[in-house]
Amino acid sequence: MTTAAQSEELLEKGWAALPPSYRIPEVAPTLDEARAYCRNLSETHYENFHVASWFLPAVLRPHFHSIYAYCRISDDLGDEVPDRDSALALLDLWGQELDACYEGRARHPVFVALAETIRACSIPKEPFADLLVAFRQDQTVRRFETMQDVLAYCRYSANPVGRLVLYACGEVSDENFRLSDATCSALQLANFWQDVSTDFKDRDRVYIPQADMRAHGISNDTIAVGIATPAFRTLLKQEVDYARAMFHEGLPLIGRVNRDLALDLDLFSRGGLEILRAIEFRDYDVLSARPAISKRTKLALALRAVAGKALPFMRLGAMGNIAGNVEGKSA
Repeated sequence: MTTAAQSEELLEKGWAALPPSYRIPEVAPTLDEARAYCRNLSETHYENFHVASWFLPAVLRPHFHSIYAYCRISDDLGDEVPDRDSALALLDLWGQELDACYEGRARHPVFVALAETIRACSIPKEPFADLLVAFRQDQTVRRFETMQDVLAYCRYSANPVGRLVLYACGEVSDENFRLSDATCSALQLANFWQDVSTDFKDRDRVYIPQADMRAHGISNDTIAVGIATPAFRTLLKQEVDYARAMFHEGLPLIGRVNRDLALDLDLFSRGGLEILRAIEFRDYDVLSARPAISKRTKLALALRAVAGKALPFMRLGAMGNIAGNVEGKSA
């Protein structure tokens, strides 16, 4: 059993591996200070989020900033702390801070800002807590036997983010949740297939289902060697096709929500599909180099998404427009 002194030692070891600004302050900030903290974290840590936030109504931006800041720090507590026990201790503490937020006792800038978002948007605790389930799982689970196991992980690691966005935008319904889950899981899979090599080398994680690997005669040694054999390319094509089908399943959500949210959904769906196209462009070799989307292509995707806001028939989910966007040449 861990003593109080040992717990404090684990927490201090964990905080030492993270930016000093992540620590919980002695005195809670004001709402304006907390929102400024979240805005800075959002706009300096993730370029794509900064671009997407341009398209949001000004009234929604503080809510998106607080949600992003929560997700960002939660992820870092799990992924940027080398010691597993320290990471788990920090995630437990972060979960306690989440509980305190819902009880009106927020201290950390993220939770001070998030408390107002939760109040204004009527967001339940579940999607925030679900993310912590995934980040705790990251500390112990490094392989997945089947695709259903991978999707069960996405249920906690990715899908809650989409649901939080729907709550923030007032677009809550069971069908919207279902379509959002498909899109978020597809985005997660696209990132997994893009990062096969780095996930293995940096974190000893393999998200390609082990059963699929065995069916194609592939072992973890293939990933370690870093040579995309014909069998590996065939396997990854199968996984890319699966992810693309999930994107298609979620695309109708774009036509069901307000225009501002539709633009962001269009942008992120285009980005995910572009990752899959970048993998295809390399003939499914994600081992010798990481497939990436050029800044030129990112700009083109943003412009197409903006056009879809003004001209609905240009949206990714519009009838007859899906195939052209999926099958077009990679920029």
